[in-house]
Amino acid sequence: MTYIQPSLNSDLDSLQNLPGWVSSIRAETSEDMAFLSGGALAALHVVLTRATVPHALLRERLALRAAESCLALAGRPEQTAAMRDEVHMLRPGDQPGPAGAVFQQWRRSVARPISVATLKRALPETFANHLPGWLRGGRGGPVARAAQVLQTVLTECPGEDTVALILADSALARAVGWDHALPLLAAGLTGRDLRQTGADLRLACHRSIVTSADQAATTASDLARRTAKLKAVTPKLRAKAAGPAVQMFLTKDALSPSVALSGIMSDRAARRLCDRLVDLGAVRELTGRDTFRLYGV
Repeated sequence: MTYIQPSLNSDLDSLQNLPGWVSSIRAETSEDMAFLSGGALAALHVVLTRATVPHALLRERLALRAAESCLALAGRPEQTAAMRDEVHMLRPGDQPGPAGAVFQQWRRSVARPISVATLKRALPETFANHLPGWLRGGRGGPVARAAQVLQTVLTECPGEDTVALILADSALARAVGWDHALPLLAAGLTGRDLRQTGADLRLACHRSIVTSADQAATTASDLARRTAKLKAVTPKLRAKAAGPAVQMFLTKDALSPSVALSGIMSDRAARRLCDRLVDLGAVRELTGRDTFRLYGV
């Protein structure tokens, strides 16, 4: 039997949102909701196996969404643009504000494979001694484990919603066999959900995954098409450092020409390259400003 490797176009064409029944069926019982969340995770797993999905970039985009949700849970909602500025305009040695710090925690938690070392890099030192036990916590299926970790962290450290959600998403990803954490729970859980325990919290987590997995699959499909466009126009770029710059766009949520690209080309060349990519329809300018701009796929 001969296996035919799918072409780039066919791989892109096969990327779809999750099956309609996952989100359209009205769950009547907790067993129904568990079935739907399992189907959502299985379908998302298939999407994530596609070679055309830019996994690092996807995790960064979902980390941004998770940070927004965590800030809303804390009663201080922040706009995407403001968080991007706080993080992507940072110079070496600078520290972000409170909103940017939450975004940084999520970015660092998903940037490297799941481990205690990764979580120590992402979270404040005050939690370092707790991380091994928290990450190992939880029994049963993936969602049950994540819910148990979430409840444990919130019980031992009340009010630390971001820490708890990062640990829960890490536990979930490890349970389903993913190397990296994928922010899913934070985007769908409410403040009321986080005050639940036991079966009620598990049900809330199942419900969150049905919604968030669908959003993640949609984002993955969109980014796959956008990055395919960026790769297609790369041969048209004349800048000597265009290749390394494009690779950065494939992994980062946003880039500042004067910050992120300063190590590989001059400030003027970096701005010219970014504007050229915008003209080619390969990247977008994300701020709407004339100066201090940010660019992303």
